[in-house]
Amino acid sequence: MAGRARGRNYGSRLRAGIADPDSSAVRAIVLVEGVTDELALTLAARRLGRDLEAEGVSVVPLNGAHAISRFLQELAAEEPRSNLAGLYDEGEEEVIRAALERAGYGPSLGRSGLEKVGFFACSADLEDELVRAAGVATLLRLIELEGDARPWHTFRKQHAWRGRPVDQQFRRFIRSVSDRNSRYIRAILETIDPSKLPRPVRLLLDYIEPGRVWGE
Repeated sequence: MAGRARGRNYGSRLRAGIADPDSSAVRAIVLVEGVTDELALTLAARRLGRDLEAEGVSVVPLNGAHAISRFLQELAAEEPRSNLAGLYDEGEEEVIRAALERAGYGPSLGRSGLEKVGFFACSADLEDELVRAAGVATLLRLIELEGDARPWHTFRKQHAWRGRPVDQQFRRFIRSVSDRNSRYIRAILETIDPSKLPRPVRLLLDYIEPGRVWGE
């Protein structure tokens, strides 16, 4: 998911917690594409009874996968022993793989290798994963509950989208107005059963759970 920039010096976001071990010290850093991914991951954890901030997990939106190389360089300079994990869009896998290999996370990382070092692919992105997890019936019910039935029906009549699968229509619909995307991401995550959370989200949350021995 796209998101606005959160500052160029990513490492500076971590220093406050690292410097004060009696506050919310950073135990792990999770890289995501954008701010809606940050929202989604935080809400998904909450549905499982977890508070990432209280666990010492800092979720950092990169504002695009290509920023990972700069982030890894800053992190290596400022906090080289940090525990790192992430979610990424599958279309950006080569970018993520190359950056992690250059940073010393392992040679020739395939999909399984990326998962072993804590990076999990969303197909095609986290929004797609959540839309599939919700299913058509839930999406249509949420449109009614959110008060968007009239604009939804108007949108579906547009020539470019008429007759397309509902999940494709829904993706475009929620992106057509600035606040809809985050509003529906929140609604989906507050509605679906936690057992239906997308696989990459579940695997990531398991990977960063408290008590994990990093490097295993």
